[in-house]
Amino acid sequence: MLVKNKLQILGVAAFAALIGAVALGGSAFAYGPERKTFTAENPADYVTFNSITNNPTVGDERNFVRVRQAGVGNFVDSIDIVPGREYEVYIYYHNNAKSSLNSKENSYRGIALGAKLNTIVPSAIVKGKEGLVRAEITARNARPQKVWDQAVLRSPSRDVALRYIQGSAKITTKGAANGQILNGGNLFGSGTNLGYDSLNGILPGCDQYSGVITYRFKADYADFETTKTVSKAGANNFAKNQNIGLNDEVEFKITYKNTGTISQNNVNIKDLLPAGLVLIPGTTRITTPSDAAGKILSDNIVKSGVNIGNYSFGGSATITFRAKIDASKLICGNNTITNTAQVLTENGGKSDKATITVQKNCTPQERKEFCEIPGKGNLKKNDPNCNDKCKITGLENLAANDPKCAEVPSELPHTGPAEAAMMVIAIMAITGAVAYWYRSREEMKKATAEFTKKANDVVKSEATKTHEAKKSEKVEKK
Repeated sequence: MLVKNKLQILGVAAFAALIGAVALGGSAFAYGPERKTFTAENPADYVTFNSITNNPTVGDERNFVRVRQAGVGNFVDSIDIVPGREYEVYIYYHNNAKSSLNSKENSYRGIALGAKLNTIVPSAIVKGKEGLVRAEITARNARPQKVWDQAVLRSPSRDVALRYIQGSAKITTKGAANGQILNGGNLFGSGTNLGYDSLNGILPGCDQYSGVITYRFKADYADFETTKTVSKAGANNFAKNQNIGLNDEVEFKITYKNTGTISQNNVNIKDLLPAGLVLIPGTTRITTPSDAAGKILSDNIVKSGVNIGNYSFGGSATITFRAKIDASKLICGNNTITNTAQVLTENGGKSDKATITVQKNCTPQERKEFCEIPGKGNLKKNDPNCNDKCKITGLENLAANDPKCAEVPSELPHTGPAEAAMMVIAIMAITGAVAYWYRSREEMKKATAEFTKKANDVVKSEATKTHEAKKSEKVEKK
């Protein structure tokens, strides 16, 4: 009896400490089903769970599921999840039947039978969305047989996966069952038995027999970082940009590190080796913190890529390989070559790049073999596109952008008397405009008058000829 009393005293102390972390607020909460409610002063006449609205320690018992960052602050109805942190769920249970109904005289009708509690945590929450932590309390002889409540989890910053921390679920009571670790499979499955002296599903009515179940989960997320750098082979001077000699070999370095909280499996690394660079076979090597000597990988690094294995949180690897310059793919002068590495995981991919600058000094003979037109230095001299001359027959001496490089009609259009007159006037007007710059205003007026008179004479002459011709035609008909 002394041992039992001591356990009960310890249980009461732990229970009080846990209850003290519950925030009593007026915020809205979701629960179910709607049911008859009671007060601490006037409890129920039958077995029913969490239906007292003025519990001195937890407030409205219908709000019996709450959450907080593990060990920080009070338990609340909703919370923003921060990736990488741990959270603690609080579930309160209380058979609201009057204690007097637990007696033999009242046929033990205040004792809940087959009392169980189960809970659900979402496996993941998408960025900007919500997830619900839910708990249900059931008993064969309870009315209603099942009550439930939930708390809201929000993930404003990124996608997260929620992982139950094994061994963290425990029960806190004022009885001998206090402090027992609960089986996670039962808690998240068919339910864990509730109890007082033992977890046997038998729970008498009254606040004395109430209790709390808590457990923890972690907000996991997937992420990694990768970098790409380059050095002259053997110099071990890696940077994002390097000046490299035409005959030098280069060494590229690709790093990968798992910066998330979950393992990443089958990490694939691929290098998009550009024109102007050729992989030196057998030089691809991987090293890790636990294997500084490393090992040789296949040449598929520049093809389909290489699988470098699985990495837990903080795991990393470094891949290096060498390449040589392919001068035949370069132009005379400066060549900037950009090399990109891709890292692909089951949670997405990332890329990074490094550049080298190579100077190709061409001899006069080499220069003669290449197109000398600006912007076309990578073309051979005999390439059809290495041409900036006019392609119209007879005008090949002109540049392609010369205004005179245009097709000209081989024959002028035929004109009648009126058109001829107008043409003469137009020509005279143009001539007069040109003369404007060289003659005085009075001279211009005289010239224009003379041109106009000549034009009128031409028109009159043509008109007279036409009239005489028609007149002659009439005489012949007579």
